[in-house]
Amino acid sequence: MKRAILPALICLLCIWLLIPALAESARSLYKKGQIAEGRQNYEQAYDLYKQAYDQSPQDLSYRSAYERLRFLAGASHVHRGQLLREAGRLEEALAEFQKGSDIDPSSAIAKQEIQVTNQMIQAAKAPKPEASTREAGVLEKRLQEASGPVELTPLPNIPMSMKQTEDSKIIYETIGKLAGVNVLFDPDYQSRRIKVDLNSVSLEEALQIVALESRTFWRPVTPNTIFVAADNPAKRKDLEQSVIKTFYLSNLSQPTEVQDVVNALRQILEISRIQPLPSEGAIVVRGTPDQVALAEKLVGDLDKSKPEVVVDVAVLQISKDKKRTLGVNPPTSMTVQLQPNVTTVPTTTTNGTNPTTTTTTPTTQNGSINLNSLANLNATDFQVTISPATVTALFSDSNTKLIQNPQIRSVDGQKASLKIGDRIPVATGSFQPGIGGVGINPLVNTQFQYLDVGVNIDITPRIHSSGEVTLKIAMDISSQTSTVNIGGIEQPVIGRKLIEHEVRLREGEANLMGGMLEDLQSKSLSGIPGLAQIPVLKYLFGQTATEHSQTETVFVMIPHIVRRQVLSTLNEEAVDVGTASAIGLRRVGQTAIAPSSQSPGPSSGAGSVAVPQPAASTFAPPQPQLTARNGSASFAFDPASSTQRAGSTFTVNVLLNGAQNVYSVPLQLTYDPKLLQVVNVSNGSFLSQDGQIVTVSHREDEGAGTMQVVATRPPGAPGISGQGPVVTLTFMAKSPGQSSLTIARGGARDPAMQALPVNGATATVTIQ
Repeated sequence: MKRAILPALICLLCIWLLIPALAESARSLYKKGQIAEGRQNYEQAYDLYKQAYDQSPQDLSYRSAYERLRFLAGASHVHRGQLLREAGRLEEALAEFQKGSDIDPSSAIAKQEIQVTNQMIQAAKAPKPEASTREAGVLEKRLQEASGPVELTPLPNIPMSMKQTEDSKIIYETIGKLAGVNVLFDPDYQSRRIKVDLNSVSLEEALQIVALESRTFWRPVTPNTIFVAADNPAKRKDLEQSVIKTFYLSNLSQPTEVQDVVNALRQILEISRIQPLPSEGAIVVRGTPDQVALAEKLVGDLDKSKPEVVVDVAVLQISKDKKRTLGVNPPTSMTVQLQPNVTTVPTTTTNGTNPTTTTTTPTTQNGSINLNSLANLNATDFQVTISPATVTALFSDSNTKLIQNPQIRSVDGQKASLKIGDRIPVATGSFQPGIGGVGINPLVNTQFQYLDVGVNIDITPRIHSSGEVTLKIAMDISSQTSTVNIGGIEQPVIGRKLIEHEVRLREGEANLMGGMLEDLQSKSLSGIPGLAQIPVLKYLFGQTATEHSQTETVFVMIPHIVRRQVLSTLNEEAVDVGTASAIGLRRVGQTAIAPSSQSPGPSSGAGSVAVPQPAASTFAPPQPQLTARNGSASFAFDPASSTQRAGSTFTVNVLLNGAQNVYSVPLQLTYDPKLLQVVNVSNGSFLSQDGQIVTVSHREDEGAGTMQVVATRPPGAPGISGQGPVVTLTFMAKSPGQSSLTIARGGARDPAMQALPVNGATATVTIQ
């Protein structure tokens, strides 16, 4: 038995010693995490906090610390991934974005960057799509074999000239023969003579012009056949193609948003057959191919992820209270009272021949005496009561600091509320004070309302495309100060500090909402009248009490944009949608039409048609002029020097000269943050000269005066050569002085993400 007990005691002793060691290790990790957080090394702080929590999961302070650092650590990985991607290291950038998403799964920007980087990697590798090996069913196979809208084969982009006054059928057939397209006519179509005078137009544009002139419309039946009919609503309804498509809205936050999109499609595109499905977040549309194509554009314009903002709220409250009481509190009252049963009266009694003397005590009631006793009163019959004197010398000094730093995350236009405190019941309604003085105080139909007492914050943000945030704020700081008896019920007295206003801030800008300072000074003197007012004797015959209290409350709001609204060029450009009675898209040829070098012959009979065959140089795009020296590209500022007034805004273009096969342009710009402030960074016209959508991202460090800008063409797009503005920078002049704009590090990359050497540039801005 003793042999079994000894090992058990040793094991228990080891466990008892091991538990404090683990706790000590967790505390050490937590302290190291606090040091790392103070140095703004959020990734290391997050790892240390998480290790501390893994060792002591029952300690809530460890969990709250690593949960709080989750957002900042994920954002740090995203920022590092963006820098790596700008440097062309896509695989490493993707790994950083993945780490940021693993740490903070709610980070939308991390997921967006993962998607963009994957697209760039796939475009570089050009993977081949894998064929599906699953055997399709009969209906699914029929659906897969179903063709989409019939599209006319691209017509030869050859400039033609035509001058005729002829029957519209003949003109249609003439253009059809030139384009190699079969032309069919509706049996009900009645042609009429029209006059056509065309010069240097494409074949497709010629068909559109003839349709407008003859009040007809045509639609493709096969890739090389068109069908012509009179342009009226009945014929369009019978002959136009009808396609169906389901749009899935992926950024819904409220059920009413589906109906908003449906109303926009009905009002703008006049689509009558449209069915919303709020439960699926989808819209089913049936219409012409042009209507459905425009519906896709509108859905893409409206179904955008709403911007989000995180607002740091700091509530600082400092209370100081000093009290001093000094002096003597002398007697202020004296009471004289008649003592009962105290006075004695001698009485002589004769009994026979021997007289006897006895003492009798007259009785008194409630301190009263009879008239016979007045002659026998002396000092022992009275009691004098004098209030005590008190010597006081007291001093107290108290400081109280209250710091609350919550974070509120909200979607653009949506109200977010934060309530920290208690819910205090307040009696409302009617109540009866009492019945017959018995002391019974029954309530009659009394209701209670609960008031939120503490820190109550309501924020409605509005995020602007310029990176600024408008905050509609209602902040209520309240506390129960005392109670008051109303109708026999104790009701709380609530002290409030309320701020309601609307302010517009830049991202990361701290706003001091309101500093409330309460300063209370009071001084009281009590003592013997006259003597207590003498400067020297007032401390002997009086008492002085002095109190000085200060309460200061400061509210600070700092917005941080965590998701912006991303708008493409297609979202913002205007599109030709036809006429008010006929919705349709007009396509434009991709190649510019050169003016005809042959003039049409004289008109005779049916007129004349000239279709010149262009030379090889007719369609060759103009070659850019390379201005870089020594065969290398270089940056330049436009203007290279400028003079601005303090408080004004101005723009500076960053030019790229002598570029060859450029796909992406990353650059780092330095400036004086004391003199200049970055307002906006927008795309130039160089990388988007062929109509491609260019993505421009930038990150600025106002403290260091550096800004990193990356302009990138879409995945799969070819490179651009030549010269032109890459980005346009908008600055605000803050104070007088002279600042240099310098491209410290910069370069260009081709579609294979290979670095291209580019020389730097410097500009000078003088502020008056």
